[in-house]
Amino acid sequence: MRMPSASKIRLVFFPMLAAVLAATAMTARAADVPLRVMLLSGLSNHNWKLTTPELCAILHESGRFQVDVVDDVSALKATDFAKYDVIVSNYNTFKNPVPVEKVWNAGVREAFLNHIREGHGFVVVHAGSCSFYEWAEYHKLAITTWTIGRTRHGKRHVAPVTFEDNNHPVTRGLAAFWTHDEFYENLVVQPGAQTLANVTPSKEHDGCGKPSPIVFASEYGRGRSFCLLLGHHVVAMRNPGFRTLLKRGAEWAATGKVTIAPDSNWPSTEEIAAAMAKSAEAQNPENASH
Repeated sequence: MRMPSASKIRLVFFPMLAAVLAATAMTARAADVPLRVMLLSGLSNHNWKLTTPELCAILHESGRFQVDVVDDVSALKATDFAKYDVIVSNYNTFKNPVPVEKVWNAGVREAFLNHIREGHGFVVVHAGSCSFYEWAEYHKLAITTWTIGRTRHGKRHVAPVTFEDNNHPVTRGLAAFWTHDEFYENLVVQPGAQTLANVTPSKEHDGCGKPSPIVFASEYGRGRSFCLLLGHHVVAMRNPGFRTLLKRGAEWAATGKVTIAPDSNWPSTEEIAAAMAKSAEAQNPENASH
C-alpha cells in the first residue's frame, strides 16, 4: 500500500488544524462574553432585600454573568427583554395577589413568553414562581409553584439533596450534598418537566421523611427553564450546593450548555452543612429569622 506524500498530508492536515483552532478561538471568545441576566426582584413574601444581592454576588463570582436587577417589575415594557440571555425570578406576588394584567399587560406578557420560546432562559429561585396564579402559561414555564392548600414545608433544617438525573448538563458529575434550608413538599409539577434532584426532609423537623423533588428543568419552545426551590434565605444560599446549581442552571437556561465547575468545599455530610449554616448565620444574624 502506498503512503500519501508529506505534501499531501500537509495540505489536508493544516486546513483541518486551522479550522479546529478557529473553532476553539470562537468558543473561547464566546465564553469571554458575559451572559446578560435580568433579575426580577422588588416584591416577595420572602426577604428579597437580602436575597437579591446574594443572588447577584453568586452569579457575578463565576465571571460568566452580567446582572441587571429590576426592582419595579410592573414598569417593564415589551422591548425590555430582548437584550437578555436569561431572566431570573426572585419576585413573587404571593402575599400581594395583584392580578397579572395589573403588573404586565397582554403585550408585555406575550413578549416575555416569546423571548423564552425563541431560545433564551428562565430561572426560578425558591418562591420565585409564586405569582400570577391565573396565568397558566407562566406556570407552565415556571415548572412548579406553591399550590395553596396542598404544598407545605416543615421547619428549616439540614437535609440531604440527591440527584435523580446525573446525565443532565446542570447536574452531570455532581455528588449528593447536605444543606440547611426550607424544603417544599407536595408540589404539582408541569407535564414534561424533568426532576433533577430530590431532598429528604426529616420527620424530626416536621418533614415528610421521604424524597421530594426540589430541582427541575424543562424545554420551552427553543428556550429552557430551570427551577431551583432551594434558597429560602441567605444562609441557604451560602451553601456550595445551592451556589453551584444556581450558576450552572442559569448558564444552561441561557445557552443549553454548562461550562461552570462546581464550587469547592462540597458539603458532603450533615456535619459539614450544619457548620456552614452556623457560620453563615453568625456572619448574617438578620437572616436566621427570615
